[in-house]
Amino acid sequence: MTREEILQIIEDENIQYFRLQFVDILGFMKNVAIPKSQIGKALDGDMMFDGSSIDGFVRINESDMYLKPDYDTFTVLPWRNKDGVAAARIICDVYKSDGTPFEGCPRVNLKRVLAEAKELGYTMNVGTEAEFFLFERDEDGLPTTITNDVAGYFSLDPEDMANDCRREIIETLEAMGFEIEASHHEVAEGQHEINFKYADALAAADNTVTFKWVVKSIASKYGLHATFMPKPIFGINGSGMHTNQSLFNLDGTNAFFDESDGLQLSKIAYSYIAGLLKNARGFAAITNPLVNSYKRLVPGYEAPVYAAWSASNRSALIRIPAARGLSTRTELRCPDPTCNPYLALAMMLNSGLDGVKSDMTPPDEVKKDIFEMSAADMDAEGIKVMPANLKEALEELAENPIAKETLGPHIFEKYLEAKGAEWDSFRTAVTEWELEAYLTIY
Repeated sequence: MTREEILQIIEDENIQYFRLQFVDILGFMKNVAIPKSQIGKALDGDMMFDGSSIDGFVRINESDMYLKPDYDTFTVLPWRNKDGVAAARIICDVYKSDGTPFEGCPRVNLKRVLAEAKELGYTMNVGTEAEFFLFERDEDGLPTTITNDVAGYFSLDPEDMANDCRREIIETLEAMGFEIEASHHEVAEGQHEINFKYADALAAADNTVTFKWVVKSIASKYGLHATFMPKPIFGINGSGMHTNQSLFNLDGTNAFFDESDGLQLSKIAYSYIAGLLKNARGFAAITNPLVNSYKRLVPGYEAPVYAAWSASNRSALIRIPAARGLSTRTELRCPDPTCNPYLALAMMLNSGLDGVKSDMTPPDEVKKDIFEMSAADMDAEGIKVMPANLKEALEELAENPIAKETLGPHIFEKYLEAKGAEWDSFRTAVTEWELEAYLTIY
């Protein structure tokens, strides 16, 4: 999309308000709202903001930063049209005052990693599947963990009371240019999934943060609270973000497809799988970034705990979906939707390429149910266990040889600092579990 096309849409749609969006290192969408009179300045990348106010960005003496818009991310916001007055948004890269890209911007960082992959002859396609819960709010408007349905996996009316909300989410996404492929109720009560078409890695990350924003916004219209928290309720399935990914050659062919192989996977695909498995423990702090993430990554709830791969086994970390040809891909099943997709995709890509560059071969496909295997069986198969908590994951990230290179020194250090503080806050907190377990007996 060009600047002129955007300005024409602004006139045609009577857009009076404009949102400049970017993402901080923890994956939170930030927003600068401007009136129509400032849109020209914004499109020229001349809008300044105080970077020192954003966690993990810069010190106060380096605070002046600019938002450089990506014209291809411009979209009108369907739910913001009021009395014929519309609003729009555009996603931006963060630049320093000297006109150079800011190394602490996750989007800028992903673009750097993608450019390095392109030098090796590859582009990355990604499809994310972010699950979420819809909960009721209390009389004060605060979120509860009470679901508004008792439906189950792929259930139909009348059990699924969130159908109207989910339908409007889909209609909104389609109006914003998403191609929706499927929508259904998930396994747990109140849990949902909406799948949209894959895209190149940068657009996929943009789409993922946009998707979460739209889901929360539309749910709020229905008096519901949408949450992507990995494990909001003990004893039922948590929410994951299975991430389908493939490498394409620069001529547009799928680098993972080889018709002559038994599974129709290429040597590149096998090496990529090996790289993901090798680095899985080392990128978990990025793909599963919360204390709560590790309440989901436990045996018995479909979430993958073991670093293995399979063409069909859903207890494995990496699954190979059945489609072949241009659709040949790997599905990494550990990420959850609270991750920063720009950082997560960068880590996944470089982890897979680590295997490709080293010409690695993965261990044999695991066809057994890993949840039923003993520790000795897993050792014999070379299956590693994912980190048990955020602290362990952060230690693995700090020691991962490709992490600092992938994230860049700024994001790497600031991320470890922020997440270390989060773990320390959890470690020193007195929880309801402790009070229930200890207060009356000691």
